[in-house]
Amino acid sequence: MDQTQLQKMDETVLDWLDDISHLVMKRVQQRMQIETKSSHRDLVTNVDREVEQYYVQHIRTFDPEAQILGEEGFGDAVKSTEGRIWYVDPIDGTMNFVKQQDEFATMVAVYEDGEPVMAWIMDITKHDVVHGGPDFGVFHNDEPLHAPTDTALKDGLIILSGARLLYEEKGFTELAKSALGYRVYGSAGISYLHVLTGKAVAYLSRMRPWDFAAGVALAKSLGLKVGTIDEHPLNMLVSGSVLVATEKTFDDIKLIQKEWT
Repeated sequence: MDQTQLQKMDETVLDWLDDISHLVMKRVQQRMQIETKSSHRDLVTNVDREVEQYYVQHIRTFDPEAQILGEEGFGDAVKSTEGRIWYVDPIDGTMNFVKQQDEFATMVAVYEDGEPVMAWIMDITKHDVVHGGPDFGVFHNDEPLHAPTDTALKDGLIILSGARLLYEEKGFTELAKSALGYRVYGSAGISYLHVLTGKAVAYLSRMRPWDFAAGVALAKSLGLKVGTIDEHPLNMLVSGSVLVATEKTFDDIKLIQKEWT
């Protein structure tokens, strides 16, 4: 895509995010329908579904030839990364949304033949957006965003999956101890915003493609290191333990990883 096309795409999705922000904050004031999915901690609401349906409807109009991979299943049964795919996480951090009405995000990413084109992550309650792509540049709201300082693990905060820490998954405790400090947010989108804006040096969790597509796209665009904590390449169609970090922290984590493998 050329710059004109990327600019049009960015402006269009930012308009969608404005609509979604207003919609979600309105729904917060109303009685929500809350259901469970895989467990009592895996929640979905009528708002998650409404937001994803909004995305799907607007993406179909804007980019009818693309496929859509969404968390709530209103998109396509995507079997291949060929062509253009929109990844949609309507409300990331649904538990936070339900219980706190804070610290939840919405995320969208566009990939072409498996490579990132553009992505958007919005902290909905703050209407705080990081957006852009490798050929477009990355912006924090309206201001250009530059690569965070290359900080080592011992000098920065690492964001980890709370479930993996709770159940002492191999290596997670060691990483928390090795960092200057650790944080748990319960939302991949919120976690990515902290790393992208330099407030944390890494984020590591097991995620599905709609959880990590936008964060990976923006991280790559900023020159951060992205990968898995095993030797398997990142697969944009399956779940995986995905790491986004500064270069020094990424290397630190890989060294620690060797001790637990």
